[in-house]
Amino acid sequence: MRRPSLHRAARARSLRDVLSPRGALALQRADDALPFALRAALVTALAALPAFLTGRPGDAVFAVLGSFTTTFGRLMPHTRRTRVLAGVAVAMTLCVAAGSALGARLRPQDGGAGALLVVAATALVAGTAKLGCDRARLRGLGAVMLLFGFAVAAQAAPMPAEVLPRTLLAAGGAATAWLAALAGRLTHPEGPRRHAVALALHEVAALLDAEAAGAPRTAARHRATTAVLDAYRALEPERRRTRAGARRTPGVRETAVTRRTHGPTPSVRAAAHAASARAAYAPAASVRPCRAPGRPVRAGTRRAPASPEHAERMADLCWSVLVGAVRRRPPYGDPAALADVLRAHARAFVRRRPGDGPELPPAAAVNRPHGARPPAPALLVPALRTVLGTGLAGAVALGLGLGHGYWAALSAAAVLHSVDVRTATRRAVQRTLGTAAGLVLAFAVLGLRPGPLALAGTVVALELLLEYAVARNYGLGVVFLTPLALLLTELAAPAEPAGALVLDRAVGSLLGVLLALLCALAVVHDRAAVRARRALAACVLASAQAREALAAGRAGAAPEVLQARLAAAVVELREAEDAAAGELWPAGTDPADLARAERRAYRLLGLLAAAGREGARTAPGTGPGPVPLPWSPPSLSPSARSRP
Repeated sequence: MRRPSLHRAARARSLRDVLSPRGALALQRADDALPFALRAALVTALAALPAFLTGRPGDAVFAVLGSFTTTFGRLMPHTRRTRVLAGVAVAMTLCVAAGSALGARLRPQDGGAGALLVVAATALVAGTAKLGCDRARLRGLGAVMLLFGFAVAAQAAPMPAEVLPRTLLAAGGAATAWLAALAGRLTHPEGPRRHAVALALHEVAALLDAEAAGAPRTAARHRATTAVLDAYRALEPERRRTRAGARRTPGVRETAVTRRTHGPTPSVRAAAHAASARAAYAPAASVRPCRAPGRPVRAGTRRAPASPEHAERMADLCWSVLVGAVRRRPPYGDPAALADVLRAHARAFVRRRPGDGPELPPAAAVNRPHGARPPAPALLVPALRTVLGTGLAGAVALGLGLGHGYWAALSAAAVLHSVDVRTATRRAVQRTLGTAAGLVLAFAVLGLRPGPLALAGTVVALELLLEYAVARNYGLGVVFLTPLALLLTELAAPAEPAGALVLDRAVGSLLGVLLALLCALAVVHDRAAVRARRALAACVLASAQAREALAAGRAGAAPEVLQARLAAAVVELREAEDAAAGELWPAGTDPADLARAERRAYRLLGLLAAAGREGARTAPGTGPGPVPLPWSPPSLSPSARSRP
C-alpha cells in the first residue's frame, strides 16, 4: 500500500483538528449573567404588554422581536453599549419592516417565485448582519437575532395594512430595550468595570494556579493578558471623565487617577516611588488592606460600589502579577495562596462589596498598557459563507416542501456565525444537541395547549433562561432558544398542530447544520494565514525594540509605551494563531516560531516592568508620562491593520 505524501497527511491532520468538536460543551464564566437575564426578561414583558392590553396577543410577537435588542453588547461599557444598542434598535426595526413588506408583497407562504425571492433576501440580510456584528465585535447570538426578526416578519402572512403597525410595535420593543440600557447606565454605572475587573482577577488567579501546579501556562497567560487589557478598557471612560473634570476644575484634589494623568506633586511623588520600591519584591505575607477610599464600614453593612480608584488599583495589581509571573523570582510568595486571595476579591466585586476580602499585596507598577480597542475590520469571507449557507439551506428547504423552511436558514446562519471552521464545527454540535433537548421541552409545553397569556408568560420565562444560559454555553442557550422560537410562531399562528411545528423544526435544523458545515469547508481562504504571518512579524519587531531599549538603558524612561506595544503584539499573535489554526488553509508559519516569539515577548514584559521600577527608584522626581493606547496609534500594533 502506497504511503500518502507529507502534504496529504498534513492536510488530513489539519482537517481532523478543525472538525474536532472538543470544547463544545465547556462552560464559560459569566458572573453577571443572572442580573442581565432578569433585565432582558423584564424588557420582553414590558414590550409585549401593550399588545395584550389592546386585545391583540398575536401582535406581541413583533414587540418581542424588537425587545431582542437588549441581548446585544452584554459586556460593553455603558457609554459604548448605549450607542451600539441605538444602532441595533434601528437595524432590528428595519429587519421587521423589510420582512413585513416583503411578506405582504411576495406572499412566500404561497410558494413559487415569491418564496424564492424571500429566501434570497434572507441570505442577504444574514450576510449583512454578520458583517455588521463582526465590525462592532458583537458576539453571542448576534446576527441570528436580526435574521430571526426578518424571517418571522416575512413568514407571518401580513396584509399591506399591517406592515406599519408591526413596524411600530418592533420599534416600541427596541426603544424599550434601549431605555432599559440607559436606565442601567444611570442606576449601576460601575457594573461593566466591576465585572471586567472581577474577570481579570479570576483569569490571573487561574494563571497562578497553573504556575503552582506546573501545568502549561500558554493559554492561561493569554486569557489573563486579554482580561487585564479588557479591564483597563472598561476603566478608560471613567478616566477620561476624571481627566476632563480635572482640567475644568483648578486645584482639584489629587487622586490616584489625576496622579497618573498629570503627575503628582514632588513630595507625594517621592513617597509613592519609595513605597513602590519597598513593595516591589515583597512576598505575599507582607500585605496591606486594599479597600476603597472612604470611612471604614462596620461588619454586616453593605459597602458602596467599586470606586474607579479602587478598580484601577485592582487592575494594576493584576498587571503587576501578570508581568511578574514570567520572571524566575516573581514579586509575590505562594502563587496558590495569592490565587485564592484574588478569587475572594473577585467574588467581592461581583457582590458589590469591593472592599471585602483578605488583604492584598500592593501593586508594584503604575505603568500599564491600556486603551480602547478599535472596531474590527470587516470580515468578508465569514459573511460570504453566511450568505451562501443561508441561501442554500433556505432553497433546499423550499425545494423539499418543508413547512417553515426559514428555520433551516436560521440554523445555517447560527452555525456560520463564527470566526472560523473550527468554531463552526463546535456551533454545529451545540446547535444539534441543544435543538434536540429544546424540542422535547417545546413539545411538552405545546402539548398542554396554553392560552395566549400563558404563552406570553412562558416566552418571558424562556427569555430569562436563554440569556442566563447562553452566556455560559451556546448549546445550553439553544435548549431554551428552540422552544422560544416555536412559541413565538404558535403565538403568531395558533392554528398549527404542535407535532407539525416540532417536526418542521427538527428537519429544518438538521438540514441547516449540515449545509452550513459544507459551506464552511468549501469556502477556503488565506486571510487567517496572512494575519498570522503579519502578527508574528509585528511581535518580533516589538520584542526587538524592547530588547534594544533595555540594552541602551532607555526602558525606564517610557516603560508604558514599550509595554503597550508588546502587550498589543502578543495578544494579536495568539488571536491570529488561533484563527489560522481553525481554517483549512495552511498558515505557512512554524508553530515553534510562534511559541518562541510569545515566550520572548512575555519575558520582555517582565523585564520592562522591572526597568520601570528601577527608573522609579533612581529618578523619583519624574512622574509617569501620559499613558498611551496600544491599539489606537498604528505604530503600536502593526498587525492590527492586517486583521481580516
